[in-house]
Amino acid sequence: MRNGTSRRALLKGGLAIGAGVVVGACAPPAPAAPPPGGATAITGVTVVDATGVRPGSTVLVVGERIARVGPAAEVAVPAGATRVEGAGRFLIPGLVDAHVHSVPLERTFPPLFLVNGVTTVREMGGFPQAAQWRDRVAAGEALGPRSVVSSTILDGSPSLWEGIGVPFRSVADAGQARAAVREEKAAGVDFIKTYTRLGREAFAAIADESRRQGIPFLGHCPDLVPVTEASDAGLATLEHLWQLWYATSRDEARLRRAVAGVPIAGGEYGGWYAEMHAVEYAAARSTDRSKAADVYARLAANGTFVTPTLSVHRVADVPADLRRDDPRLAYLPPAYAQSWPVQLEQVYLQRRTPETDAQRRELFDRRHDLVAELGAAGVPLLAGTDTGTAYLLPGFALHEELALLVRAGLTPAEALRAATLEPARHLGREADLGTVEEGKVADLVLLDADPLRDIANTTRIDSVVARGCLLDRAARDRMLDDVLAAAQEPTAPVVAPACPCHR
Repeated sequence: MRNGTSRRALLKGGLAIGAGVVVGACAPPAPAAPPPGGATAITGVTVVDATGVRPGSTVLVVGERIARVGPAAEVAVPAGATRVEGAGRFLIPGLVDAHVHSVPLERTFPPLFLVNGVTTVREMGGFPQAAQWRDRVAAGEALGPRSVVSSTILDGSPSLWEGIGVPFRSVADAGQARAAVREEKAAGVDFIKTYTRLGREAFAAIADESRRQGIPFLGHCPDLVPVTEASDAGLATLEHLWQLWYATSRDEARLRRAVAGVPIAGGEYGGWYAEMHAVEYAAARSTDRSKAADVYARLAANGTFVTPTLSVHRVADVPADLRRDDPRLAYLPPAYAQSWPVQLEQVYLQRRTPETDAQRRELFDRRHDLVAELGAAGVPLLAGTDTGTAYLLPGFALHEELALLVRAGLTPAEALRAATLEPARHLGREADLGTVEEGKVADLVLLDADPLRDIANTTRIDSVVARGCLLDRAARDRMLDDVLAAAQEPTAPVVAPACPCHR
């Protein structure tokens, strides 16, 4: 590497960036403009949401809220209102990316989410700046998506993240787990995030203490905790698809012993990931259909949401399919994007052979089948990307996730629901978000083509409305120009903050 930088150091920096390490000294985004004093009317548009399709509608926005939705002939447009021509266009609710790890580059991540119609994000990384962004956007002091913020990652001891630079907190027993929940809640987070190597005792304590404290807990189902046990304990959402196949395998007991025996070495995430492959592959190929039906029914009955994150599974399973010359990389600071090939090599490509490449491609196809099975069984699904991981661009990745969900067998309407109404239900914000209805917050995306005909049409964005603020095509173009300018400015070296687990 140039300048004497080791590959391991670059990996550490890249992973740390994805979890919230500061890169550069970028200026904050522009303050959010107040909603128009009069109104904004989107006229003659086809409204598409989880309640159905309503052609020839006018949607009237006053302040931050939707004041009227109805047939164009029945909705009066006030004098002086800003009119947006909706004829031939399609209006959907603002999109939600339910799994992101935003980097604290304020002139990059928030605007890229918004110009892509992502008006809400669920921040999963636990980096300190996330709560500041959440509060500034909520107060109207900054322009960005609303966000729901994770605790510091709660992992077992030893943790997969030791020595890498990612904010995490090791909890070795029930006492440490309970203390972590109380302290994280006191710090102002919105939910507790569980991680992969938590022990069963610590996980059970997190579940119980979270109930006592009245705060949701969600995240990875730990390797040592069966999915059904985690669901019964109240895990609000299951992130990713890695754990489901063990629970549905006819060889579950042996495979769980094998998982427990995979060694954890500080800073060697890639080694652990490579070791886990053979076990996961065996689990995927030994599904007991009757067990699987019982597992899915239990998740559905418990109301456990699943966030498949097919986007990050694609990065991990079939990195050869990634576009390394994507022109959209110009929106990212070079120091950030240039860490991605090393992340791939040191994490997802470690110990890969032609045989394991073929197996992982098979696994990726099987993950699509799994998503279809979950949906058919009534398990509620959330669209999330794991943005912050290599080759997942803020905002853009959510549209790619929607396409992957449709490839998996969901209809375009079901995929849209996973990015609109289902996240609103999960967040307890169904009264405000998720559909285009009177009284709800005006988070809207105006499309030039029908997303129900082709889910790729969610990328054909004319305008975005965020909390009543209209971002038309010209405004979105200006935002993108500023993102490009920020990416070209010199950046400071990567600086890792003090690890929150040492508070």
